[in-house]
Amino acid sequence: MRGRWWKVLGVAGFVGVAATGVVVARAERKRRAYTPEEVRTRLRERLEAAEAGEKTP
Repeated sequence: MRGRWWKVLGVAGFVGVAATGVVVARAERKRRAYTPEEVRTRLRERLEAAEAGEKTP
């Protein structure tokens, strides 16, 4: 019975790592989809918001 819990825990850990990898890969693809001009525009917007004391997402 004790060994079974270790297997379940190991599988759960593996699934967690795989899910994290999927999330990171999606974010990376989304980030790389921006054109250089879009990146500049977003950075300028964030700078203006920071100077105004606003929170940005």
